Amino acid sequence: MRPLLWTACQRSSLRAACSWENAGGLKKKNDLGDFILPIAAIRGEGTSNDYFPPEVPALPAFALQKAISTTIRDCNQDYWTGTVYTTNRRVWEWDEVFKDYLIKIGPWQLTWRRPLFFSTAFYNEIPAGALLLVSDQPMVPDGVKTEASDKVVTASYVDLHLKIGIDSLKQLINQGVTVKHLRY
Repeated sequence: MRPLLWTACQRSSLRAACSWENAGGLKKKNDLGDFILPIAAIRGEGTSNDYFPPEVPALPAFALQKAISTTIRDCNQDYWTGTVYTTNRRVWEWDEVFKDYLIKIGPWQLTWRRPLFFSTAFYNEIPAGALLLVSDQPMVPDGVKTEASDKVVTASYVDLHLKIGIDSLKQLINQGVTVKHLRY
């Protein structure tokens, strides 16, 4: 469904797309509520292979990430940058071999959609950006997301996460900064 949506968006006047998502922090230094501004996404889910071969990286549009970064700083917040990893595997939190693999390749966060989002946006010539919120810490048993912990994260951090997202888009609109600077 999402790739079909991108194709429809490409035929519209959509100039950019941004995603705000909760996802699991994979580094010990990540705390709940931390922001991660992804600079690349490792395509472990397989679906994005319908758009590009596996060796093509999934990357956000730099101009969008710059606007999001500026907005975060304007809100007196900080963030981590780094790669994120996407998998379509379920219940991986107890698979020690897979967890060792994640430690080896070094992503900051595990998401379900980010590489597909970046890849399909690029394929359809739509600049895409993202800001991720650390909502759980799945590398340790006590850090796996539960319904109760998700409610705490939502109550404590989601309003700021959305404010940064909306303000980032306003910055792009109001300052007339072009985000479609790449030639396709």
